[in-house]
Amino acid sequence: MSLQESKNSENTSANKRVYIALFLAIYKKEGPYLCSMKGFDVPIIYRSPLISAIKKKRKEQDRMKKDFTPTLLDFGPLQISLARHFGFCYGVENAIEIAFRTLEQNPGKRIFLLSEMIHNPQVNADLLSRGIRFLQDTSGHTLIPFDELNKEDIVLIPAFGTTREIESQLHERGITTAAYNTTCPFVEKVWNRSEAISKKNFTVIIHGKPTHEETRATFSHAAAHGPAMVIKDMEEAKQLAAVIRGDKSTAEFFAIFSNQYSVNFDPVVDLKRIGVVNQTTMLASDTQAIADFLKTTILEKEGKEEQVADTRDTLCYATLDNQTAVQGMLQQSADLAMVVGGYNSSNTSHLVELCELILPTYYIESAQKILSESSIMHYDMHTQTEKITSDFLPTKRPLHILITSGASCPDALVEGVIERLLALVPGTTSLDAVLANYQA
Repeated sequence: MSLQESKNSENTSANKRVYIALFLAIYKKEGPYLCSMKGFDVPIIYRSPLISAIKKKRKEQDRMKKDFTPTLLDFGPLQISLARHFGFCYGVENAIEIAFRTLEQNPGKRIFLLSEMIHNPQVNADLLSRGIRFLQDTSGHTLIPFDELNKEDIVLIPAFGTTREIESQLHERGITTAAYNTTCPFVEKVWNRSEAISKKNFTVIIHGKPTHEETRATFSHAAAHGPAMVIKDMEEAKQLAAVIRGDKSTAEFFAIFSNQYSVNFDPVVDLKRIGVVNQTTMLASDTQAIADFLKTTILEKEGKEEQVADTRDTLCYATLDNQTAVQGMLQQSADLAMVVGGYNSSNTSHLVELCELILPTYYIESAQKILSESSIMHYDMHTQTEKITSDFLPTKRPLHILITSGASCPDALVEGVIERLLALVPGTTSLDAVLANYQA
């Protein structure tokens, strides 16, 4: 094992311990609630008989979610390990159910989505094909001016939520959003936690991507109750720590964090008491590392632990489950990994990051991206472009592939990828034969 491989292995083990500890902390508080979550009426086109049967059996065997080992599908010359947790989460299924129910119950009405319902191209394309129109793109740029709306129109709020300012604009036009608000309850939980700590005179620091819909919404809600700001990664946390220590000036703070802080933000006053919350789709270990780092900085400067709010309970259970499941999956010896999901999906991109540490990893939207046994079109997050890689499938047999997907990816797309791989590897057992093992 090389020095780099050894380092990656150590990092992986450390990250896994962090993920499991965080999950158990959340489960201790919310376990009964999570177990009683309702089922949703999601269109059958998004379901997969194989994946549904596997998830049902795994749930029956592990109701307390303690086993994060993958499910091995043995097709003979092709071995596929599926992550323990992947695919649609509570918030996504809730959003999809509301959207399709709204379409069914309101024939003839103009129905709009504030922006993409979720970050999956198939789901958004399906909604567009049924007559829904988008008012904004994912960056918040106007596609249809609000001036064109009237009180008879229906506007769906996406799973990411929206800003208080946009909600006010809609209400001013007589548009009610309560019945058509698909904001994920775990996103709303972050908003509620932000409000609670703001009322105790803590400044809310949001770990998230500044331009992401969810982060913009969380910032808007947090800033309504007190000082708030956004940091995107540990590098920005280090810059912020320098400001807290006094190593960087107020002027430098405003230059570094331009457009990432609330009105009248005063770094000298507002960085004495802080609480870190997150965009729910971020890498859980990154959020925790940033929170711990800033806590240490505050303690060294102020000397009082009560200057930092406890916000560990804002981490999303589904994001944590999926990331921990990837860590469990990566303990298997394999030839490559595939991650299925939309290219603008934040939670999916972090699953890719984890896989890339260990294995050659291909980030694809669907089975159609697997062009042949010798070439694949996949997304390179580092260059933010699609590219074609040749000879991506090793010739060794049995071939072992790890597969997972993002929280906004339909299970049907994962089954499609499996079917495509079966078609490319000669001599494999049929999908139906493997499915029969889970329907017994």
